[in-house]
Amino acid sequence: MKIICSLCLLSLSSTLITAQTSKLIPLTERVNVQADSARTHQVIDGCWVAVGTNKPHTIQHDYAVPFQGKPSYRFELKVEDNTLEGYEKGESKGRAELSYCYATAQDFKGKPDREYRHAQVMKTVYHHGKGICEQGASRDYQFSIYVPSALDSSVSTIFAQWHGMPDRTLVSTPNGEVKKLSVEEFLALSEQMVFKKNIAHDKILKRDKDGQPQKDVKGNLLYKTGEPNGWLVEQGGYPPLAFGFSDGWFYIKANSDRKWLTDKTDRCNANVANTKVMKPVTSKYKASTIAYKMPFADFPKDCWITFRIHIDWTTYGKEAETIVKPGQLDVQMNYLEKGKKVSRTLVDKQEVMIGRNDDDGYYFKFGIYRVGNSTVPVCYNLAGYSEQ
Repeated sequence: MKIICSLCLLSLSSTLITAQTSKLIPLTERVNVQADSARTHQVIDGCWVAVGTNKPHTIQHDYAVPFQGKPSYRFELKVEDNTLEGYEKGESKGRAELSYCYATAQDFKGKPDREYRHAQVMKTVYHHGKGICEQGASRDYQFSIYVPSALDSSVSTIFAQWHGMPDRTLVSTPNGEVKKLSVEEFLALSEQMVFKKNIAHDKILKRDKDGQPQKDVKGNLLYKTGEPNGWLVEQGGYPPLAFGFSDGWFYIKANSDRKWLTDKTDRCNANVANTKVMKPVTSKYKASTIAYKMPFADFPKDCWITFRIHIDWTTYGKEAETIVKPGQLDVQMNYLEKGKKVSRTLVDKQEVMIGRNDDDGYYFKFGIYRVGNSTVPVCYNLAGYSEQ
């Protein structure tokens, strides 16, 4: 069944009056898809929720740059809009994206209340929702981007990415034993410690000067974060597939991780400027491949570029940490140049390692994910997403 994101008539009708006086309509609702379900008013055009900074300029309906007669999505990050810690110490990154994967209250209807509460603690709420492509599956995707000629060639941004769905019940003990906990075991563990990214820290009860436990206004005990205690939880890593701009290049990058519990200290990640196309950079468990690259100056500007992507996701051997079946990637690029249709094959059904060794699969996001400590302003439009 084909799933196509098109603007809902009801959503459009509610903004027509505003659109007559403004060509940009801010979309300021945000959802933490891992830890919370989306409310009805937070769902955008029937198929998206927004993540990242919620300043009015960061994600907007754009009536001035329409796609197939409908408003597109305009994404923008300014110099001061980085709000997240980067991959390296002292680095920052910024995010303003639309996620195709999320859960709503309807996805938990008829289930015990504790199931939603448990999913919040485990950060797996979105595992119960829409937009998931299972590991090892084959899927076709399509989306379009409009890059203005004013965009600085020094930007460092991912504009489309397929992300993994890690399961935090997969843990490593202080002795280095990797095991998958039951829901009850993980909940008990989370009562004893605080997780910062993939690292667990001691959970220490706060006490006043008289040694009495401190409580908040609702009577709940207050805790502080102590030192790392040796436990690790699965958190994920680099996106299995990303389209972006970096170091003066447009690139397509495929990543693979066959390790059962991701090693976050392994920074196997191909550099677009220094890595040859289809020559993977590898470590013991990971592979990072620049599947295609083009100088930023040659990337078409001020027109809609449509990408059509076919992916056969790699199949992994779970605890065995093997490659059961390699993946395949095919990417087509279409646009109009001086009124003539241009069709280019960027990746021609190439075998490639692409995916993660997770129980669950992948989901799509597009927008701006500004990385590498960059604060260079970014602005472009996206639209026309579909998958089947």
